Amino acid sequence: MTKFTVGIVVFPGSNCDRDVAWALNGCLDIKSKFLWHESSDLTGIDAIVLPGGFSYGDYLRCGAVARFSPLINSLNEFIRSGRKVLGICNGFQILTESGFLPGALSANKNLNFICKDVKLKISSINCDWVQNDKKNNEIVLPIAHGEGRYFCEEDTYKQLVDNDLIALEYLQNPNGSSWNIAGITNKKGNVFGLMPHPERACDPSIGGVDGIYILKALLS
Repeated sequence: MTKFTVGIVVFPGSNCDRDVAWALNGCLDIKSKFLWHESSDLTGIDAIVLPGGFSYGDYLRCGAVARFSPLINSLNEFIRSGRKVLGICNGFQILTESGFLPGALSANKNLNFICKDVKLKISSINCDWVQNDKKNNEIVLPIAHGEGRYFCEEDTYKQLVDNDLIALEYLQNPNGSSWNIAGITNKKGNVFGLMPHPERACDPSIGGVDGIYILKALLS
């Protein structure tokens, strides 16, 4: 049997790609493979992670240049096939810039880079990326971003709510995100973007384990 393989996309400026690989390989025993952004070959890839970092230096808008890469363009068919795509931090920004998820990410309200652990409410009832068993509907994950303020218009927010697409909300909003939104999915449920870093919460000795379920969800 061929082992399930998660592709980790690497852009110039990515800096969390190896963190994701460490979490998948070392903590969860999930095989991963680095994918250079200029390749469009997704043969043998069962799920994809767009990691955090500063793709192309974020000189225009976060993720605005990365959206034109051959690999991102090849995601249309990948997503239509039902395979999963997880966008973390800069990866979330790329997903919104590419139109795979609604809304946009902009500079934090206080214009400062924020790096700390945050408490999150699991908001979705049906999202299989997060574990909502009613006994533990709050998790703690680290954030590290300067442009993590999620924004959408009110009609888009209504669609997110009506379709149960808001997966995570900040309990104490750190960056001014609209309606405290920290992570959302697409309607099909196989694309998930979030600003917090689940790959940094997979080891109890260095950041807790609340990120494990999110990364394991790539397998489902």
